[in-house]
Amino acid sequence: MRNIITINENWSFTKENKTETVNLPHTWNGTDGQDGGNDYYRGTCIYQKEIAKADMPDGEEVYIQFDGVNSSAKVLFNGREIAVHHGGYSTFRAKLDGIKDSNTIVVEADNSPNDFVYPQQADFTFYGGIYRSVKLIGVPKVHFDLDYYGAPGIMVTPVVDGKNAKINMQAFADGEVQFDIISDGEVVCTKTANGKNPTAEAVIEDVRLWNGTIDPYLYTLKASLLVDGVAVDEVSTKFGVRSFKIDAQKGFILNGREYPLRGVSRHQDRPQIGNALNYEHHKEDIDLICEMGANTIRLAHYQHAQEFYDLCDERGLVIWAEIPYISRHMPNGVENTRTQMTELICQNYNHPCIVTWGLSNEITMGGASDKSLIDNHKMLNDLAHSLDKTRPTTLAALTMCGIDEEYVHISDILSYNHYFGWYGGNVSMYGPWFDDFHKKYPNRAIGISEYGCEALNWHTSTPEQGDYTEEYQAYYHEEVIKQIIDRPYLWATHVWNMFDFAADARSEGGENGMNHKGLVTFDRKYKKDSFYAYQAWLSDKPMVHICSKRYVDRVEPVTKVTVYSNQNEVELFANGKSVGKQTKGKYPFFYFEVENAGETALVAKAGECEDTAVIKKVDTFNEAYRMAEEGAVINWFEIDTPTGYFSINDTLGDIMSTFRGKIVLLSMIPMLKKALSSPDKPKEKKEKEKSSGGMSVMGFKINKTMLDIAKGFALKRAFSMLGGKFTKEQILTINKRLNKIKKKS
Repeated sequence: MRNIITINENWSFTKENKTETVNLPHTWNGTDGQDGGNDYYRGTCIYQKEIAKADMPDGEEVYIQFDGVNSSAKVLFNGREIAVHHGGYSTFRAKLDGIKDSNTIVVEADNSPNDFVYPQQADFTFYGGIYRSVKLIGVPKVHFDLDYYGAPGIMVTPVVDGKNAKINMQAFADGEVQFDIISDGEVVCTKTANGKNPTAEAVIEDVRLWNGTIDPYLYTLKASLLVDGVAVDEVSTKFGVRSFKIDAQKGFILNGREYPLRGVSRHQDRPQIGNALNYEHHKEDIDLICEMGANTIRLAHYQHAQEFYDLCDERGLVIWAEIPYISRHMPNGVENTRTQMTELICQNYNHPCIVTWGLSNEITMGGASDKSLIDNHKMLNDLAHSLDKTRPTTLAALTMCGIDEEYVHISDILSYNHYFGWYGGNVSMYGPWFDDFHKKYPNRAIGISEYGCEALNWHTSTPEQGDYTEEYQAYYHEEVIKQIIDRPYLWATHVWNMFDFAADARSEGGENGMNHKGLVTFDRKYKKDSFYAYQAWLSDKPMVHICSKRYVDRVEPVTKVTVYSNQNEVELFANGKSVGKQTKGKYPFFYFEVENAGETALVAKAGECEDTAVIKKVDTFNEAYRMAEEGAVINWFEIDTPTGYFSINDTLGDIMSTFRGKIVLLSMIPMLKKALSSPDKPKEKKEKEKSSGGMSVMGFKINKTMLDIAKGFALKRAFSMLGGKFTKEQILTINKRLNKIKKKS
């Protein structure tokens, strides 16, 4: 029988001629990949381990298994190359030949930039290292296949048939295989089959379904490889029996009933350790997601750890699994997308939690008409269907990609990444945009793969787009939730993101190197108010939450207090006196006006639930609540904002609504062209753009959605996102001109 040991202890790690002893999982980017500047170390580092034959597992053959090495790995055993693997998020194995009494394992791990391994351009840190476990597997000469794309050696396909289920089973081995189906520790069915990769079919009567978060019941399939009637190798897998379909009108349907998928996306990294996680980290993430009430996760943007898929199976979470084919199509990376998709499906086929395979994410940043890009997607779509006939394919499309593009209609189902109300536009645009899509393509299942906005420990009573306050993030999610509730045809919606995560190229919100769109902070210690907005909507567990607890000092004489609850009635008390009762309407959000004088203790009561907060009246705004902006981004107090007149704090749409405002914006065009001009752009590309008619951005012709997004930008934020292309003096001059233009009454 097979024997498996983990060899995570005492590896020699060498980076730039400096050597130390480390334990796995390990990354060399735990600090520099999270501090901003986009200057984290990307190169080759060496891991080495000495292991005696006596410390290896028993077996006629021994394989080494790597659960994750980012992003390329070359493995040498006793000086001989035994494996090269490109792709930092999937399992791979190699056979150890020529085992001696004393043996040396060397791994050259490399996360250097290149043009053939995904990802290379994306809004997250590509942590280098052996960041998941390494195992040795001892097996007899005759054993289940360990050489096929890191797969588990057995494949199970349940098909619901009335009250029963047909279970199709396949083993990847040569010989006689006994299949045992186990329920609650008891064998309920046994079948045998013989030959090359033998198959068998069994029937489970009165089957207990894997029913999402309601009852995620799991069976076990054990496969034993027999030689002369004796088991010599054994593998097993958990599986769930469920049926599902995705309906363009009704959304996701699980086991014959409508089951709206409402949840989050997840990046896996943590402070200081990056992606080098242990089981407790994965479990904490699952616990938080389930506490919030989500029933689905988009596992972005790569294959996640097997422990996490197992937890999703056990908790009944419905999963979108995808490969890191992201942002920029690389013609030299086509084969890598093929390999990564094959590994993703072969290694994860048995997980009942997974319902769709993601082909790509925002891959059309350079435009959607590239033939190589289109062909790549068609190949991946066909590949996924050939490897798995039970699950549809999907993709996450970029806002700027028009809904009529060929690329958008390759996958079986579709979702869009939209940030209306954050990167321009208005938060109210979600519903109308999806209604327009649904009207034009009524038979195309559509969902939201990303939406969100950033929040740190900044606070205000007048939240606005781009201020990075917890209050704006809460408002934003309230408004999107309202629009999702009213559109049951959305097959799935995934918040971006459950947790803050590292993106070393970022410099936003006052903390470099981070994307702060999480509903929970990077360290998992603080749940932002928006977390509770979703809990009030999605969770069945009674709750009540007073928002803005960190926003204590307030200047206004009467202040707004927002409360979230899934209970039918909420009553708010200020210093023991009832402010009033409110009954829940369509949405689980409650708004109270509270007199702000001295110190006020707030208590919200809803059923048996209670929550508290404190506010204090102050004369001057507490600057600790306001982000200090630097450089060409102008501080708030430098901007003149005369009442009734425009300033750079107003949106482009509002400014354009007046003739004089249009004149000011038009006068900026020469400066804007100069700021955005690229002297290195090939002449033929410039001529092509000129002859194509109309303006384009990043390869996309400007469409109505893009114009609506631009109109929603505050001019000040537009300047900020241009990254210093306009000087402070130029911006203040434009502001003075706007100060002379009266707003429409």
